[in-house]
Amino acid sequence: MTAAEAHQLHVSMRQYGIRGVVIPADPDRLDGAWLVADEDGRDITSAVYAQVLTARRQNPQRGFVVSR
Repeated sequence: MTAAEAHQLHVSMRQYGIRGVVIPADPDRLDGAWLVADEDGRDITSAVYAQVLTARRQNPQRGFVVSR
């Protein structure tokens, strides 16, 4: 994924509470490919894509929040 796509994925991950770190595949080339890594440094990009797509497909819940 490109840097722009990585940014959009990171925003979605934060929005849906999905864990992972979006990093460049080659730290010396920020304009190259990017991936998502877990806390152990393993590539979990495809799993995160699946989680984001699943979260986006859920129907939004509507309602009111009443605080007292």
